[in-house]
Amino acid sequence: MRWLILSPCGALLGLVGVAAAGGDVAPERLILEQKPGPAQHFRPDEAIGAALDGTTRGGVNRILTRSNVTAMKRAGLRPLSYRLRTELGIEAWHWNPRGSWSDPTHRQGYWTSSAELGKPIELSWGYRLPRRGDTGDQANNDDYSRLTDGNRATFWKSNPYLDPIALRDGMEHPQWLVVRFEKPHPIDTAVIDWGSPFARRYEVQYWLGANEDDSAGRWITFPNGRVIAGIGGTAQLTLADRPVTTTHVRVLLEHASALAPRGSTDWRDRAGFAVREVSFGLRRGDGSVEDAVVHAPSRTRQTFAHVSSTDPWHRAIDRDLDLEQAGIDRIFASGLGFDLPIMLPTGLLYDTPENVEAELRYIARRQVKVSRIELGEEPDGQYASAADYGALYLDMVDRLRGILPNATFGGPSLQSAFTDTWMQPEAPRSWDGWLARYLQQRHRLADFGFVSFEFYPFDDICGDISAKLIQESALLENAWSRLQQDGWPVGVPRIISEYGFSAYSGRAEAEMPSALLMGDIVGRWLSLGGSAAYLFGYPPNAPANQHLPCAGYGNMMLFLADRAGQARQPMPSFFASRLLTQAWAQPGHGRHDVLAAVFEGSNQGDVTAYPVRRPDGRISVLLVNRSSSRSHQIGLYSKLQSPTAARVFGPVTIFNYGPQQYTWIDKGEDSHPTRDRPPDEQHIATGPVTIELPPFTMAESGGSVP
Repeated sequence: MRWLILSPCGALLGLVGVAAAGGDVAPERLILEQKPGPAQHFRPDEAIGAALDGTTRGGVNRILTRSNVTAMKRAGLRPLSYRLRTELGIEAWHWNPRGSWSDPTHRQGYWTSSAELGKPIELSWGYRLPRRGDTGDQANNDDYSRLTDGNRATFWKSNPYLDPIALRDGMEHPQWLVVRFEKPHPIDTAVIDWGSPFARRYEVQYWLGANEDDSAGRWITFPNGRVIAGIGGTAQLTLADRPVTTTHVRVLLEHASALAPRGSTDWRDRAGFAVREVSFGLRRGDGSVEDAVVHAPSRTRQTFAHVSSTDPWHRAIDRDLDLEQAGIDRIFASGLGFDLPIMLPTGLLYDTPENVEAELRYIARRQVKVSRIELGEEPDGQYASAADYGALYLDMVDRLRGILPNATFGGPSLQSAFTDTWMQPEAPRSWDGWLARYLQQRHRLADFGFVSFEFYPFDDICGDISAKLIQESALLENAWSRLQQDGWPVGVPRIISEYGFSAYSGRAEAEMPSALLMGDIVGRWLSLGGSAAYLFGYPPNAPANQHLPCAGYGNMMLFLADRAGQARQPMPSFFASRLLTQAWAQPGHGRHDVLAAVFEGSNQGDVTAYPVRRPDGRISVLLVNRSSSRSHQIGLYSKLQSPTAARVFGPVTIFNYGPQQYTWIDKGEDSHPTRDRPPDEQHIATGPVTIELPPFTMAESGGSVP
């Protein structure tokens, strides 16, 4: 890989290299010109950033050491996004370990962290929700559903803040539970063991479709599956005279009893729906049920269950030591945000408005800088209802408005811009489109100050990595278009809250393609008009393989970590970060205007180019060759001053960074760079600038362009 960075004298930089084996390639003209349409611009200290996530036990102290923080800051990724892993794990966040319970005598109930200033918050944790209904989650995935755990003392309960008692948006927010069988089962009977409050009106339904993702699939109510006067207790229903064979059963909950358990004094105990256990199967001759549901307190053994929402009620004993977050004060004190406003998360699906309000009041009292408040994280990945998320979001915004007047509310940090709704054919196919439609129906789309999503384009990072790099460009452009099609106005800032090659680890994330991907995502997103992109993989890390053996070992990381978790060796993404923030962009807050780059001649889609006009008046061009086998010879031309393309001349300063400087050996957990040297520097005084782009090459050139 070869790099070009701006020389001290400000001359235009070019890359001179040798074509790869396989013969010369025809020269191509790259013409720099003004971008058509509305002007687009960005500021590096707002647009090119990094994300810091929650971690497992001991991870915060291991990551946020002085030496690691110093190493991470060297990458120049100044804006910081603080991620919230508790939302992915279906856990409540005690953002401040000090606070109060709604039932202090028993140290349980609904938690509100203290908004009062005190000793700086160094660590915080997630708390498991004992009224959980989901078998799986998006974090540690080590809990289970209480609907199919075989224990009548436990139960699932829906989120009380979605009940009409609390939510007055004039719209229906039915709740539901779904069980999924590993293979089709004949079903004619349901047994629902209700808790309090129970459902008075509900429907038991089966899924008719080729699979879960069948766009033509639909829920059909069993012939005798509609109940209009439920009385709670244990209800055994004869659903049909003849069994229906299906893989999924849903209980759609429409109207609740609003009855709390005996002795309760908290309004939330009578809001929503509670179910202790469900069984579905065939009725035997003696009246008993041949149950198709496997009941076990284990996510790997029980029948899979999924629910629409979860009550954030929990206990002190539910603290999850394996899901910790850096304390809010520790984040600001670390210096990783470079004393700039950061993007701060809050809970939403699995938290209470009272706890979130306290968080913002605490931030206001600390007088630290926050640019954006991201409410919730990946609700589409939890297959929550987009209308439910939207209702909770607006209710939260109404409560929080004015506490941090300089911060903007937004979200929802979509798991993907392409998430479809899961087995909800009555809703729009696009989860994000459903959310936008709900906000429009409430005439409150303007209450979303920004829309954010995560971009991990490939689950499978085996095979032809070059082809995937080229495909990624189209996927990102499609994500931009999808947001617009879903109903988000262009004027709403669009943010990539996390990005990387894949949500799973593999060697491509530790080899040259990781740098190419980073350059292409940042360059393309800002060229499209995106507001910011945050790299995931900020802390040092170790090689891993989480998904497919063919992917090999690697990880998203700026530095390879030693056995103590400290930064040991810089990775390609570190040098990509440096080029983006120190060379392509002029460091600081200055405005960078996006220009257009037009290729004359075919480069077979291998090469991308992203030119900008920096605040110092110089032009900087980022070039990426995604081909693993083809070299490209690029001649630079400019139409920025006249309608006729003029050739760009040197002098140039060249920094080469490629296989001669960096290689990675895939040896399982012992994988590591075998060469890891800094770029080589060259100086060329005169002549027209021709950039030789060998395979898997990234280049940056900048200077005074005619």
